[in-house]
Amino acid sequence: MGQTLSRSLPNARSYAANARSKGAMSTGDYGHTALVSLGHARHSSSTMPAGGVADDRRLVLVVEDDLSIGRLLQGLLEREGYRTIRVDNGEAGLAAIDRDRPDLVLLDVGLPRMDGFEVVRRIRADGRWQSLPVILLTARTRTEDLVTGLDAGADDFLTKPFQHPELLARIRSALRLRQALVRMQQANSAVAALANAVEAKDTMTERHCQRLANMAARLGSRAGLSVIELEVIAYGALLHDVGKIGIPEAILTKPGPLDEHEWKLMREHPIIGERICAPLGAAMAFLPIVRHHHERWDGRGYPDGLRAGGIPIGARIVGLVDAFDAMTHDRPYRIGRGVAGALEEVQGEAGRQFDPDLAPLFIAEIQGGTDLDLELPPSALLTAV
Repeated sequence: MGQTLSRSLPNARSYAANARSKGAMSTGDYGHTALVSLGHARHSSSTMPAGGVADDRRLVLVVEDDLSIGRLLQGLLEREGYRTIRVDNGEAGLAAIDRDRPDLVLLDVGLPRMDGFEVVRRIRADGRWQSLPVILLTARTRTEDLVTGLDAGADDFLTKPFQHPELLARIRSALRLRQALVRMQQANSAVAALANAVEAKDTMTERHCQRLANMAARLGSRAGLSVIELEVIAYGALLHDVGKIGIPEAILTKPGPLDEHEWKLMREHPIIGERICAPLGAAMAFLPIVRHHHERWDGRGYPDGLRAGGIPIGARIVGLVDAFDAMTHDRPYRIGRGVAGALEEVQGEAGRQFDPDLAPLFIAEIQGGTDLDLELPPSALLTAV
């Protein structure tokens, strides 16, 4: 199911060839829908009729000053199973969006007082409606008008007179895209909630997951991975320790060394984490990171004793940055060490604990001035690489 990560590296051209012999990332389908199915979106426009049953039909707002065209659109859409509202000017359209929360807007460009271009600009200026699909309808055919509409923030542009099948197809396409965007927002919220639950359980590792996601995305970028691959790694880093929710707090916060029984329980957290994340719709993308981030290059890690290229590269990246972050921050049983000393250990463990090709890239990234404590939300991680 996964794709082999064989991208060339900016600073290590031989890494791409080596990666083929070290194994695939095994993080599932990296298509653009990889992370958008973590939740199931409900229609924002569901209403509760007098009978007490929610109406889940999609609501389309028609903003059209021509009464005959407006009624034509309403009739067409309602026959296709949509609910509709019609208004005849831009100000009323903006008020209807705020009041009725439609799923999609069909917007005439040539409106009185406020044209459709300005209405789109005002919609996009309101953060609540960033993902609201807007399709412009106009008799104008100039390329300049098309460009103006798309630059204003419209999702699509349809010229009058329009063909009914084409209009309906464009509406369906816009609604599918919106559903994907809503699910992505839900995915971000779900990941953030799980990551926060881990840090609430173990206060000594506060912001550890956030730092890890930041560093892992940066290392992955330096390693030449694609944007989709970086996104998978960032989410895997945020959730890598979620299994600690199932570990007794007395073990997590013990001020001294763990005994054999306690250590056995601690080593279960990657497996517990895998079970917790498995029900998430797109977890197949990052489950290998959650399960395998404590494997070692020499095969002496856990839970499966994988070695070298048998370890998914996402897990290799997260395992390296996880170890570095643990070295440089206090734990209940020891004081954190300095960055220089930690980097020396990373270099010394290359080829034993860590991927020998990733280790020098990570050292170069840290020495290049990465802000290790930069706090980024999941959706912003990739803009920082």
